[in-house]
This record gives sequence, C-alpha cells and structure tokens, in this order.
Amino acid sequence: MAERILIVDDDPVARRLLENIVRRSGYEPQLAESGDEAVALLVGADAQRFDGVVLDLVMPDLDGLGVLARMQEAGIETPVIVQTAHGGIDNVVSAMRAGAADFVVKPVGAERLQVSIRNALDRRALAGELHRIKRSRDGTLSVRDIVTKSPRMESVLRNAEKAAASAIPVLIEGESGVGKELVARAIHGSGERRARAFVAVNCGAIPDNLVESILFGHEKGAFTGATERHTGKFVEASGGTLFLDEVGELPPAAQVKLLRAIQEGEVEPVGARKPVKVDVRLISATNRNLLSDVTERRFREDLFYRLHVFPIIVPPLRERAEDVPELVRHFLARIASEEGKRIRQVSSQALIELSRYRWPGNVRQLENAVFRAVVLADGDSIGMDEFPQIAAQLDALHDAPSAVPDLPDHRAAMPMVDVPSAFEFGADGPVIPYDRLSLLDDSGHMRPLEELEAEAIRFAIAHYRGQMSEVARRLRIGRSTLYRKLDSLGLNEGSDRVQ
Repeated sequence: MAERILIVDDDPVARRLLENIVRRSGYEPQLAESGDEAVALLVGADAQRFDGVVLDLVMPDLDGLGVLARMQEAGIETPVIVQTAHGGIDNVVSAMRAGAADFVVKPVGAERLQVSIRNALDRRALAGELHRIKRSRDGTLSVRDIVTKSPRMESVLRNAEKAAASAIPVLIEGESGVGKELVARAIHGSGERRARAFVAVNCGAIPDNLVESILFGHEKGAFTGATERHTGKFVEASGGTLFLDEVGELPPAAQVKLLRAIQEGEVEPVGARKPVKVDVRLISATNRNLLSDVTERRFREDLFYRLHVFPIIVPPLRERAEDVPELVRHFLARIASEEGKRIRQVSSQALIELSRYRWPGNVRQLENAVFRAVVLADGDSIGMDEFPQIAAQLDALHDAPSAVPDLPDHRAAMPMVDVPSAFEFGADGPVIPYDRLSLLDDSGHMRPLEELEAEAIRFAIAHYRGQMSEVARRLRIGRSTLYRKLDSLGLNEGSDRVQ
C-alpha cells in the first residue's frame, strides 16, 4: 500500500496540480480544502492516518500555522511540508518553529516536491526506527511502536494492549520471523512492569541437559562443571517479564518444573535445598501447533492450559502485504545509516514487487533482503536490481503456466496436472497414455495421499524417460528411498527395465 499524503490548499487549481504530482510520485493523495477540514482529518473523531502532509500556509479562517499548532497539541508527528507564495525568511522560520519538516515556494515543481516528500518520509522513518531501538533496549517499547498498516495486525495490537494492562499469561503464536518477540517486548513496555527487567530465553537453542540450570539456576558444585552459583532466568526476571521463545521445544523434565514454577510462584535451583520465590510476568511464544503436540503427547496438557490463557496469533507477512513498504522504509533508514550509505529511496516499482512476494521467512527475511540491497546499492536509490533473488523468484512465478484448466464442474477450483495413468516402455522409450491427476475423486472427496504419490512418481519416471537418478533428484529424495516407494506403492513392475 502506497504512503498516504494529505494535501491542504484552498486553491482548487493548486490542489489538482499537487494531487497529480503526488500520485505520479507513487503516493496516495488525499485532499482537504481548508485548515479546518485538515484538522478534522488529522485530529478529529474520525481521524485518519497519513504519512505526510503538504500544507499551504496562507488560507482563510484556519491557516497553515494554525494547523501546525493543532497537530503539535495533539502530539501528531506526521512530517509536514509547508508551501507558500511568499518565500520570506520570516515565514520559513515560523513554519520550522511550528514543526514543519521542509518548505517549498508556490508554484512548486514536480521534482522539488518529490525530493521534499521523500526526504521527509526518510527522516521520519529513521527517527522512528532509532526511537524504537532505544525504547526496545530500555524496555519501554510500546504496542504503538510496532510498524504496521495492516488491518490484520490492528487486532493483534488491540489484544496486546489488553494483555499489557494485566499480568495474565500470554502465548504468542505465529511462524518463525513474524515478530513474536517484538510483540512480547511491546506488551512488557506497555505494562506496569516496564521499569523492570525483560529477560528473553530461546528454549530451542538450549541443550537438553542445561535447560533446568539455565531456567531455574544451580548451586555451586551441583554437577560437574558447576564452579559457581547461577541464579537462573526466572530469578533474573523476578519483578519483570520472562519471555520463553519456542516454548514447545522444552524437554519433558523441564516442562514439569516449569509447570510447578507457574503454579507455585517458586523455582528450585539444581542442587538447592529449598525453593526460591519468584514474581514474573510470563509471556511464551511458539511456531508450532502446541495443541497437536498435546494430542501426540509431546507437550504436557496441563502446562499448555497454563500458558494458553491469552493467545495472540501474529499473521505471516504474506497475509499483511500492506506492511511491506513501511517495513522496507524503516529497515532501509536504519541499515543505510549503520552502513554509512546515503540511500534516499526505494523505487515505487520495487515496493510493488516486494509486496507481491510471499516472504516465507517473514519479517526477518525482509530485513535481511533490505540489508543485502543496501550493500549492493551503488547509487542513492534502490530498485529490484538490488533484490536479485527476490526478482528471480517473482519472474519464475510469473512465467509459470497456470495449473488450473477451465473446467465446468467442482474440479475447476482444484490444481490439475497432466500425468500418465500408467507407463510402458517401447523401443524408443516410455509410451505414456496421459490422463489428469485430480485431488478429488468422482464423489468430490479427497483422494488418498498414497494414490496421489503413486501417480506423481509414475509421471516423474515417464517425464525423465526412466532416468532414476534424475527422478530422485527432482523429487528431492534419495535413490534408495525412491526404490522403496516403488515397492511399497506397487510400482515396481517393469522397473528392471528402467536405467
């Protein structure tokens, strides 16, 4: 989604001119005919969110300086570019003192306004990113510091704010890289414990034999190598928040002790003679389906219900494409500053293409892609040439033929591929009577996975003319595994003729 720019001018000709410039620059313009209308859009009961404002200083009734004053009173930090037909130094000084980010003289040229808007948005992004980093390190990152424009994320933020107002245990669910720890830090920073410690533990990165020691502590000499006393993460976080990332990776023994710590409010360090009282706000996160783990007895049911009191599900980045341009801008501002590069913008076309990508690695992958793009950039702007891997995958997706034929019945909505229903070998190679592979049977129900796998293997063997090494490589399985599947699926008839 393009950045939204509010244009405020009482002159209809000037409004239309600015609208055209802003739209051609890749932004979404919104028009206001007066200062009062602008204030209603910015700070009124039905206020909207804008990324920038182009504001005329000289207007009847409420002028530009009045609008700036109202924005300051409301604490709105949206960058404002003021425009005036009078370029005197007094007007410039007054506007800057009132909070304007830049000024232009009417009539403004398209290139001058584009540069001004781009610089204002970049400065805002950098300031916001640095502000977030500082608040995160101080433990005061709030829910509203999370960068998002997605309606899906708005519900996440609302739930996070409700959770922050309580000490209720929170379980944050979502794919790897979606920002679960960021949400946890925002909950901590918005709650009463924000002045105390936020201790994060990646449960999946701790060796099984050290989990209890790291979480609950140990006494000196409790085991071989315990040369000194260790308090443990629970004691470190006492009075504050303990964040258990990838909690589903905890081994069974640690799950038992974690359950006791939650129930009793105390931990028992390894080798200790008595338990230690702790007072922690517990936030957990997982990228697994813990309920399935409970069903399969990999995770304790009683612990699951202790953690799953207030669940928050963070959607993957592919389901909130509106966030991609904003995240790119913020990552670019920070990384370019860290790398000492003066990169002013990401092209509009690049932002559109990046928003189309599926991002299997979510926000973490996007941040790494921007980092790589900054390193690759030679000039002051970034386009798709600086995202070669993403561009290649998008091109492959664009060039791939559609796999859904135009059929009249319920199968039209299902993926279909041409496959051989059987294969035989003649003098010149495989003779293939082609049929179609449908995911549904004649009654409209899913076909068994075994049947689908058998037909897929038949097709692969026929397609690669019996070259079993190539078949195994393309199916991404070992050759011995392929032969086992041929035996188990009853496909080994004539396989002795396959080279």
